[in-house]
Amino acid sequence: MTHPLDTQPVPHRTPLSAEEKARGEANFAHLVAETLVSEGRFRVSADTPEMVELFQRVARRVGDMLQRPVVSYANGRYIVITFGQEEETPAPYGLSR
Repeated sequence: MTHPLDTQPVPHRTPLSAEEKARGEANFAHLVAETLVSEGRFRVSADTPEMVELFQRVARRVGDMLQRPVVSYANGRYIVITFGQEEETPAPYGLSR
């Protein structure tokens, strides 16, 4: 059945189950970690709050895996995950680096 342009059906997404979220986070973490190490950033479509939340959890997990700061930026269409700046620890009093 065809629809005129002004009456296109709106697609409905089925929310992820808790198990799907956990599996996605675990599986995406390895992919994101490999991509960050080789390319320095990872970008993926994340146009729903649920997907943004999922990839923010992935970014935190990747930071823990790589033991480096990892940040994520979302704009409503994409999320970019990249390395954050390492915080410098101040030198002890009287010593310089």
